Amino acid sequence: MRRTPPRRSRADPLPIFATRHRGLAEELRRLGRSLDTDATVLLLGDQGTGKDRLARLLHERSSRAAEPFVKIDMGALADDLLESELFGHEKGAFTGAVTGKPGLLEGAGAGTIYLDRIDGLSLRGQGKLLRLLEERSLRRVGGTRSTPIAARFVASGPSDLLQRTRKGLFREDLLYRLAVVTVRIPSLADRRADIVPAARAILRSAGGPPGLTPAAERALRVHPWRGNWRELENVLLRAAPEARSRGAAAVDVPHLALVSPTDPEELLRAAVRAGWTLRALTDSYVDLVLDDSGGNVAEAARRLGVARKTLYERRRAGG
Repeated sequence: MRRTPPRRSRADPLPIFATRHRGLAEELRRLGRSLDTDATVLLLGDQGTGKDRLARLLHERSSRAAEPFVKIDMGALADDLLESELFGHEKGAFTGAVTGKPGLLEGAGAGTIYLDRIDGLSLRGQGKLLRLLEERSLRRVGGTRSTPIAARFVASGPSDLLQRTRKGLFREDLLYRLAVVTVRIPSLADRRADIVPAARAILRSAGGPPGLTPAAERALRVHPWRGNWRELENVLLRAAPEARSRGAAAVDVPHLALVSPTDPEELLRAAVRAGWTLRALTDSYVDLVLDDSGGNVAEAARRLGVARKTLYERRRAGG
């Protein structure tokens, strides 16, 4: 029997995503009304806008919260392994299947299955996913027994998924199957009124100081935020420890001046004036290149002029 977790007022079902953006606020209210339904949800937005965060929040605020939350990166699944990875396989189902293996979907129970980067699936893979959503049951490769799927499906994709559909890059029937409830998350640059409140919320969750200097507020409002929420968090989580170490009541972000100069030498002079260490400068630049490359390590390594192994080792080291 599914346990119902304690929740706040249903009048504000998704408080962490509070916004002054009229369109987003309306879509979040509609999403809130679907919290405890089986309706499939499609989250659309650019890199770093918070799709993962919203998917997990939707799960945690629903009556499925006590059940598993299973995130699957669809862009990382190869076509020839798609069914085996998702559904599992029985012993001897194919060459190399020396033992049976459960699929990623088997562990979801009555929880939430989050299909991240849905646009990463090939057209062939999209067809297989469509059948899964229509039948709502799974059968291991090489198996004979079908198991009903009780979990709710939430998917995420880029803001231009509809345009990709019109170009024939994404199946229209799958789009409509996924988009029973759709939330389009605008970039931070299109939600300027949300930036400072969001920054204060991030600082509170990080243990403060919760305040921002007037200069910091001005800088946050005009910054382009190409990395969206992820970039905002990165900036503040770097600035907060420095403010704490100085005993400051408010956080400043002087290093955001780095975004205005276009001459490389002036960029470095701005970094010197801001007191950046070489490690901080390197970490920030590598993170920005990774974000701008959509998390593609090979592409980021090419742009940085380093070996992929260097970035993988950096990630394992927590750098």
